[in-house]
Amino acid sequence: MASRKAKKKEGGALHAQRASSNVFSNFEQTQIQEFKEAFTLMDQNRDGFIDKEDLKDTYASLGKINVKDDELDAMIKEASGPINFTMFLNLFGEKLNGTDTEETILNAFKTLDPEGKGSINKEYIKRLLMSQADKMTADEVYQMFQFATVDAAGNLDYKALSYVITQGEEKEE
Repeated sequence: MASRKAKKKEGGALHAQRASSNVFSNFEQTQIQEFKEAFTLMDQNRDGFIDKEDLKDTYASLGKINVKDDELDAMIKEASGPINFTMFLNLFGEKLNGTDTEETILNAFKTLDPEGKGSINKEYIKRLLMSQADKMTADEVYQMFQFATVDAAGNLDYKALSYVITQGEEKEE
């Protein structure tokens, strides 16, 4: 049983590392060291992976002993595979970056585009962004529009903007 579990973790570790091989470039060396220390503290059984039992033990060491299994399962499921150090860094990188995936952003824009044209009137989106939920300032909206493609009719290409938000620059076409 132990060897089968080890093989499962080895394969997952390779998948996790391939999926996020560039994650180290997202952090300063001092940050990586701090994350390594945190990882080591959480990897209670010192097998190189954080699993449900490690989380349970970590919570217990902090004085919280009544953590529900479904809460722990939800934490573990945030990773796309076993949580080795590379996956751990990748998870924190996503949380610290605070940017949703391109698909999530596209889906949000699509709710405002019932005809599926791929664009939304610039003035309409500006009014929404400045009046709903986490209201943006006029300056923030202006900054966003600097990266947006707007046609002559005043329609914002939200597909291109979603790409810029998540990738940092427009696709070369």
